[in-house]
Amino acid sequence: MHRSALVTLAGFFLLGALSCGKSQDAPHDAGPSAGGAAVNANGGAAGIAGTPSGGTSGSALAQGAATGSLGGTSNAGAASGGASPGSDSAGRAGSDAVGEDASLLVFSRTAEYRHDSIPTAIEALTKLASERGWKLSATEDASKFTDAGLADYNVVVFLSTTGDVLDDAQQAAFERFIRAGKGFIGIHSATDTEYDWPWYGELVGAYFREHPAVQVANLVVEDAQNPATLQLPNPWRRSDEWYAFQSNPRADVHVLLSLDESSYTPGKANMNGDHPIAWCHEYDGGRAFYTALGHTSQSYSDPLFMGQLAGAVSWVLAR
Repeated sequence: MHRSALVTLAGFFLLGALSCGKSQDAPHDAGPSAGGAAVNANGGAAGIAGTPSGGTSGSALAQGAATGSLGGTSNAGAASGGASPGSDSAGRAGSDAVGEDASLLVFSRTAEYRHDSIPTAIEALTKLASERGWKLSATEDASKFTDAGLADYNVVVFLSTTGDVLDDAQQAAFERFIRAGKGFIGIHSATDTEYDWPWYGELVGAYFREHPAVQVANLVVEDAQNPATLQLPNPWRRSDEWYAFQSNPRADVHVLLSLDESSYTPGKANMNGDHPIAWCHEYDGGRAFYTALGHTSQSYSDPLFMGQLAGAVSWVLAR
């Protein structure tokens, strides 16, 4: 790549870094899933235990490649403080883009409904990590959640997790991980997870309520300066499974994307016209990002959606 192109891309992501009753996903036949396998950034997903079942496919509408290289380095150091409300600082604060120092643990354990997109998602995230020089491993083994087991990572990704996936000791270790200034990314049914753990509910921002059938809708970009939204068209029209939540998180998070409810048929799965669908915030010393997108396997070949996830890593690690 020419030097001028590298400078342009570096400037692109620097601009972004300066910006910031229990119900289940669907009827299912699958039982709890455990186990898992490590995946490094140079290989594919291997040996994820549990057979995916259920799920509904829909075609993700890719609208151009998400470009850019997340160069530079950033280490998430210790931070203090509690939850930060949905202010501009949550969306825009940050400095360096991320590179070699990004180390991700992708956790996809399911105790309830299991998405058949999980293996495709792990493969796509592994490829993304390899392209950007990140370290990545994937597991469904909850015993990884100890101080020692999490020590090598600065971002934990809950990838379409469902149900009660961590015990009390594992939850405590994850809380210490975030309080040490590390990052969390929740994808899709991460909000259909750990309903009896209030701390997690505040970290992820909201709990899942229901959804209509997979269909095309318009997403409104509410903050075009965050690394997770810089590359997106506005509106962004795509197909996915559109979650409604038990409460509106807007007062406590920085909303990045919302749904135009007039652009699809939500039925009872509406949010009365104010429908956040992706957000970020600073919480309990660390940073958290959530996107409800990612139900379909096709999502993980959509360069705009994968660009959103790449930008999320950049944001949660930029301090």
